[in-house]
Amino acid sequence: MPMIIVKATRGRTLDQKRELVRRITSDVSEVFKVSPDLVSIEIVEGELDNWARGGVLSIDKVKAAPSSDK
Repeated sequence: MPMIIVKATRGRTLDQKRELVRRITSDVSEVFKVSPDLVSIEIVEGELDNWARGGVLSIDKVKAAPSSDK
């Protein structure tokens, strides 16, 4: 039974999550040749202050990004 964990920052809509799990289920089912009912998916959402890349918290990168408002 395939078990998929998707990690993402908070902020996605319920409709986006529905579409994501629909697509992942379809692809995994096809590639692994298993029934879609056997594909298990967990979406784990985190806050930007709990993620880092290159030694910098993601929340600090967002704060430092220039505004696109003109």
